[in-house]
Amino acid sequence: MTASPSTQKTPRRYDWVDYAKGIAIFLVVYRHSFEGLKRAGLDTAHFMGLEYANILFFSFRMPLFFIVSGMFLSSSLAKRGLNTFIGQKAKTILYPYFLWGGLQISVQILLSGVVNASRSAEDYLLLLYDPKGVDQFWYLYALFNVTALYAIIKIYGRFSVIYQAGLGIALYYLSAFATRQGWDLYFIHDVLHYYIFIALGDWVASYFREEKNIPFLSSFRLFFFILPVFVLAQSYFLFTNLRHDPEAYHFVEDYQPSLFLLIALAGCAFMIVISFILQRFHTAAWLRIIGFHSLYIYVSHVFITSTVRIVLTKAGISYPPLLFLLCILSGVLIPVAFY
Repeated sequence: MTASPSTQKTPRRYDWVDYAKGIAIFLVVYRHSFEGLKRAGLDTAHFMGLEYANILFFSFRMPLFFIVSGMFLSSSLAKRGLNTFIGQKAKTILYPYFLWGGLQISVQILLSGVVNASRSAEDYLLLLYDPKGVDQFWYLYALFNVTALYAIIKIYGRFSVIYQAGLGIALYYLSAFATRQGWDLYFIHDVLHYYIFIALGDWVASYFREEKNIPFLSSFRLFFFILPVFVLAQSYFLFTNLRHDPEAYHFVEDYQPSLFLLIALAGCAFMIVISFILQRFHTAAWLRIIGFHSLYIYVSHVFITSTVRIVLTKAGISYPPLLFLLCILSGVLIPVAFY
């Protein structure tokens, strides 16, 4: 989430990366804004279209972040060496995680009578062992841990990308098994669950970087080939979760891991193709700008959307779609302006 296209020798060639990040971070803000409205007790039940979209986006938005991150792992590791590579990741991922995670807990403690979350001083320890207890920040902790582990195994274990992918598959199914058994593995679960997506990103990196492949990746022929697969996969994800797990919609992910993996990859592939098409036509530059600032949006958007929601509701604005739109816009635009 931190690579800048301006540092590349051929910046336009990698614009698709920022488009993909822009799509993913927009969907993250969508989810957290909508969940914030629900937790605040606002009437979202009459706007089920928003809920359905929330469920659909859930299947691929975070795998997409991991895959894109994996595409630059090996090149960065080769350039910097293991120690410098991990140190750089600690600076750009782990440091913002502890800084912003600690700040969010502090604000939630100070404003306990206003915000949705109920916090105590003990919650600071969640940053070490249970990052999902600190809301959206779990991703940064998982990304650092997965990236560092992958790099260590690559260097000291001398695992090729194929062996890394095989290991990722094994860990992925282990995470699903642990969930079904009711084992709480805390942050280790995220490492097991998302290792495969980093590995797949590393695996396909060379293909996506080849100039000769860009015309195919940005073709409408590929777009319309993947489109029905995407629609069918996401429809299955939506309706199956609604039947079995309408509140948390984790049924497919936890109890049908093979299908979830295919559904997630179909969603990621479709978003990447869209990103290549946007790059081809040099359009929707605002989305690319959002993607470039995705890290800053990620760490601060919950602060901003929560504040906007609270201020607007106290001002008498309670119509969920309007609140939702304003929360999304503020959660995306204010961090960019602040940066």
